[in-house]
Amino acid sequence: MRRGLRGRKGVNNVALYAIGDLHLSLTTNKPMDIFGPGWADHTARLEAAFSRLEGDDVTVLCGDTSWGMDFAGSLADFQFIDRLPGKKLLLKGNHDYWWNTAAKMRRFFAEYDITTIDILHNNCHFYGEYALCGTRGWFYEEDQSGHNEKVFHREVGRLEASLRLAEGRPILAFLHYPPLYTGYRCPEIVAKLEEYGVERCFYGHLHGPAHRRAVEGEAGGVAYSLVSADYLGFVPKKICD
Repeated sequence: MRRGLRGRKGVNNVALYAIGDLHLSLTTNKPMDIFGPGWADHTARLEAAFSRLEGDDVTVLCGDTSWGMDFAGSLADFQFIDRLPGKKLLLKGNHDYWWNTAAKMRRFFAEYDITTIDILHNNCHFYGEYALCGTRGWFYEEDQSGHNEKVFHREVGRLEASLRLAEGRPILAFLHYPPLYTGYRCPEIVAKLEEYGVERCFYGHLHGPAHRRAVEGEAGGVAYSLVSADYLGFVPKKICD
């Protein structure tokens, strides 16, 4: 499925952003400042940073958005996100336990009049001349936690399905898990990014000391950027106008 977004051509003052790992917990007892002072007041800092965006701006949220275990537990978090300026596209993260089918998520958003959020999962969105593609991805932690080969190949397939929908447009890819990491790479994910000529890839998941091991910059023709919220200082990264 392809979905269109306003952007670049014919629209003034519109920009595309990315940020991951908001880890919101407005109704869940999961305070993030226990992970260090860098997370202090992170919800308020996110709200302040988003206040500088415009109503037609688009932000890709690269997974681990809410700590809620189900729709009820994540409702306040999504209402908070909905109030922030601009449109938002959600990726699935490894801690998004509330995640459900696309149809159920869209019914949930509609039921509570959440109008600025859509999903980037088994689909592709167009932003001006760009195709926005993505999926959760895969990381070595998955193997350690008992996930099997079937799930891994499903993620590779979801990425390729999204990339195929680009229709020859330049591609920006968004993942939750880093496809590259110091001392690690997921060759199947990286191969798909390179095969389809992805220009830039944005990913999250890495926090704190792990920031030092992130791959930033060009590798194999793809420019990689870490967009975990704490890495960005809770300010969405501007990708393009």
